[in-house]
Amino acid sequence: MQEPESLVLQRNRHLKWKAFDALEWLLMAICGLLLAGFATSVLLDIGTRLLGRPWLWLQEVTSVQFIYCVFIGTAVAVRRNDHLLLTEITEAMTGRLRFFIETSTRLVILGVALCLVWFGYRNVMAGFGSFRMPSLTPIAYWYAAIPLSGALIVLFVVEQLVNGWQHGYEHDARGADDADPAVPGA
Repeated sequence: MQEPESLVLQRNRHLKWKAFDALEWLLMAICGLLLAGFATSVLLDIGTRLLGRPWLWLQEVTSVQFIYCVFIGTAVAVRRNDHLLLTEITEAMTGRLRFFIETSTRLVILGVALCLVWFGYRNVMAGFGSFRMPSLTPIAYWYAAIPLSGALIVLFVVEQLVNGWQHGYEHDARGADDADPAVPGA
């Protein structure tokens, strides 16, 4: 079994606070469990339908696991810099241009995250009037993943902005996770 720290990427360490490593680890573990649950519920849904005895509630379980996995996974991807950034372009840059591009990109992500929080919250509040069938569960519980993800993304983007402004975005571009084990010293 891997050590808990092994789930936390060491790449771009200069942009991360150690205090959030436990949160990243927890979110990665939750995503893994949600993905496993999603795959299991899909297989059970198919199996019960083939047997002619479908469990209708499985579609609800499947959709809630998928939605939370996607939105929590998006927040984790922001922390790990595994999301849509112009990494190849910006890693070739240096100086003020790189600082400007890196900051601008993160400010755009911050704006999108704030929209997720605001409009996601409004969707959650409106979702208490709509219900999923057959359980009659308010759809607000599905929508709650949106502002949760937005809040986590805000947290991680602010972390990267503060550390980028303090330490610069240019650091060792290749972290411990990027090293080629076949090449000594890489």
